[in-house]
Amino acid sequence: LPTKTVMLVCPHCQSPLRDIESDSQPSGVAVATAEQVCTLTCDQGHSFPVVREIPRFVPESNYADCFGFQWTKHAKTQHDQFSGVSISEERFFNETKWPRDLHGELILEVGCGSGRFTTHALSTGADVYSVDLSNAVEINHEINGAHPRLHLCQADILSLPFREQSFDRAFCIGVLQHTPDPESSFHAIAQCVRSGGSLVVDVYDKREGLLSIVEPLFRTYLWIRPLTKNMRPEALYNLVNSYVNFMWPIGRAIGAIPVVGRKLNKMLLIHDYRRRFELSEDQLREWAVLDAFDNLSPQYDQRQTLSTVRRWFDEAGFRDVEVHYGYNGIEGRGIAG
Repeated sequence: LPTKTVMLVCPHCQSPLRDIESDSQPSGVAVATAEQVCTLTCDQGHSFPVVREIPRFVPESNYADCFGFQWTKHAKTQHDQFSGVSISEERFFNETKWPRDLHGELILEVGCGSGRFTTHALSTGADVYSVDLSNAVEINHEINGAHPRLHLCQADILSLPFREQSFDRAFCIGVLQHTPDPESSFHAIAQCVRSGGSLVVDVYDKREGLLSIVEPLFRTYLWIRPLTKNMRPEALYNLVNSYVNFMWPIGRAIGAIPVVGRKLNKMLLIHDYRRRFELSEDQLREWAVLDAFDNLSPQYDQRQTLSTVRRWFDEAGFRDVEVHYGYNGIEGRGIAG
C-alpha cells in the first residue's frame, strides 16, 4: 500500500480509513486491468480499492467516461514537457497568481485530467493531492506518478475523501462547467481550504443581458452537442478526427481572413491556434481534434455569469475576491475567511 493516504477519509462518513490487503479486484472499481488490490476501509464498513497506488472512490463507469477516453487519446498533447512550449505553465501561474515557491504547503487539484497542471503545481515544492472522476488519473500517474510529493485518487468532486479545511491552496481549472451541479461542486472544493488559504477556479462564461441571447447563436457546438454527447466516445472521436482533417486546409484559408477569420473557424469547430501558440503543424492539428472532441463530448456544459461566480465566493465566506473574464471564460480567486 502506498504511504500517500494520510489525509484520506471516508467520503461517506468522514471517518478515518485504514488499509487491508486483498488479492481480488472488487467489482465496479475504475481500473483498466485486474491487479493486486489493497483496500481502504472505515469503521462504518465502507471500503475502497487501491489499484496501482491510486485509491478509487467511484464506480467504474460514470458521466466523465468521455474525459477518460479523451485524455487517454491525448495523454501528452497539452503537457509542456512533450509539446516543447510553456502553454500550461503560463496558464497555471497566470490563473492562480501563486508564487513559484510553495514548499511545505498542501495543494488540492480537482479535475486533474492527464496532469497538465499537476506538473506545474508540483514544481512549486508543495505536496499536491490530485483528484479526477475519470480514469485519466491513470495517465497522470504514468506521467507524474514517480514524483514523491504527488498523491492521486479517483473520486467525485461532490464526495471528496478529505476533511474540511485540510489544504493551504486548491484549484479547479477547466472542470466546473462539466459537473452536474457547478455551484455545489464549487462549495465542495471551497470547504477543503483552510482559513487564510487560496482558492482558484475557472468556468465557461455565460454573458448577461442581451449578449446572453445573441452569443449562444454563434456557438455552433451548443446546437450539435445534444446529438453527440451520448455517442460512444470512440465513434465520436473518429467522426471528429475525420472532420477536422477534412476541414483543416479550408480552415487555414478562413483563418487568414482579417478580423473575423478566427471566429468563423470556431463556429466551424476548427480550433486553429497558429497565431496564438508556437506549435508545429502536426501539433496544431492535434490540438484542433482534441478541442473539437472536447466541445462535443461532455454530458454537461453549464456556463456561469460573473455575478453568479462572485456570489459563490461571497457565500462561502471568501475575502479579497477577484472574478473576471480570463483564459477559459471566467476566473475566480479568493482567500478563505
